[in-house]
Amino acid sequence: MPHDIILETERLIIREHVLSDAPFFFTLNSNYNVVKYTGDSSFKTIEEAEKIVQYVMNQYKENGYGRWLVAEKETGNPIGWCGLKFHIDTKETDIGYRLLESAWGKGYATESAKACIDYGFKHFNLNRIIGDAMKENTASINIFKKLGMTYLKDSLLDNIESVVYELKKENYK
Repeated sequence: MPHDIILETERLIIREHVLSDAPFFFTLNSNYNVVKYTGDSSFKTIEEAEKIVQYVMNQYKENGYGRWLVAEKETGNPIGWCGLKFHIDTKETDIGYRLLESAWGKGYATESAKACIDYGFKHFNLNRIIGDAMKENTASINIFKKLGMTYLKDSLLDNIESVVYELKKENYK
């Protein structure tokens, strides 16, 4: 089954999730270090991963965008996900990413997030994209800054002190 490629960067392929990605998603979210700043729990079963992948696939239909699988272009191996998520309650779109620990420190999160933000501003009527992170998650906050996002406010993410950053379309380079 061909996968719908959304974007390509110099080193990455960013494509829609398919249900057969559930085992990878299970592996990704089973690592405590990967999920510790997300408010999510590690998956206990593959069925949990399948439900989340299906939820993400439904977002593509509902909003035209969502979280996409990120794979290394050179190997084709999945390394995580990145993308935009529309929050119905706040009517906001955020940028999010999650990578295998082995892919950390290589600039993949910044590279994929920049591509997804660019795609969001060019293809959807978005005037602003936000990012939220727990205050302890300095790696994500540094990525927000690299993306040109600016601090907006303090907040609570799953009752944990967090920060919200924003990038307005008019300020996007």
